[in-house]
Amino acid sequence: MTITPESLAAPNTEHAHQTALFCWASSYISEYPELEWMFAIPNGGERNIAVAGRLRAEGVKSGISDVMLPCSRHNYHGLFIEMKKPGALKTESAKQKAFGKYLTDNNYLYGCFDHWEKARDAIMWYLGIQNER
Repeated sequence: MTITPESLAAPNTEHAHQTALFCWASSYISEYPELEWMFAIPNGGERNIAVAGRLRAEGVKSGISDVMLPCSRHNYHGLFIEMKKPGALKTESAKQKAFGKYLTDNNYLYGCFDHWEKARDAIMWYLGIQNER
């Protein structure tokens, strides 16, 4: 069985859609090497108290976006993406909205998406990739 973004997104969770996004990006690295440096920021998820404490001590903060593409385009310094599960855009927290505003105020592009394809389309626009659909 071939692993595709669509098959990875099938469970319809935020994790599944973010995994699908990175699967899609990995297929374009040879053409768009900037995608090699796109990374996830592990600020969410269920953790026990000890692990959560260690991560906070290391600088993990709530409200920080899930994904960052560190390359400048369109007069932006980089692209930050907040992923939500399908239909959950309204669950963006006050801290996430505040971080998004901070980013846009400081010349970063910020987007919140509830499907990997929407995030993919934003990345394609940002990098100037022609949509192949």
